[in-house]
Amino acid sequence: MKTLQQWLDEYSASHRNPRNKLTHWIGIPLIVFAVWCALKAMPLGNDLINPATASIAIFVGYYLLLSWRLAVGMALLSALFYAGVLALRDLSGASLIWVAAAIFVLGWVLQFIGHHIEGAKPSFFKDLQFLLIGPLWLLADLYRRFDIPMLPVSAAPAVAEGKR
Repeated sequence: MKTLQQWLDEYSASHRNPRNKLTHWIGIPLIVFAVWCALKAMPLGNDLINPATASIAIFVGYYLLLSWRLAVGMALLSALFYAGVLALRDLSGASLIWVAAAIFVLGWVLQFIGHHIEGAKPSFFKDLQFLLIGPLWLLADLYRRFDIPMLPVSAAPAVAEGKR
């Protein structure tokens, strides 16, 4: 399995242009929100346990494999997004699935505009796991900006052989 840094470095390689980054800062959250809206629109479960919350648990579990610190951040952001899903469901006069579809399309249009500007194909064409790395890439950028560590501090290097 790739390390967190390997995933982030590889994802960053096709996301260098500032305008492409901007489209991703808008598009990725829209897409994630839309997916959770669509999953919540499925008539299964209740507000606590349903396809949306199950997918959130799976995503956060995957992120735990890469960085528990980023997983905590994603869990908190996911809770906020899910609260937004529930609020939209209650406020929306339209069916949640149609609202989700419109938001989803808008998010992907922004993504493809950004990649057109960048002149690079979206990373998920290479590996579908990049669909999960995109949101983590944004959060990792926030962690860097606010100097929040993503990985535990490594243990001190072992004493070199033969030197005391």
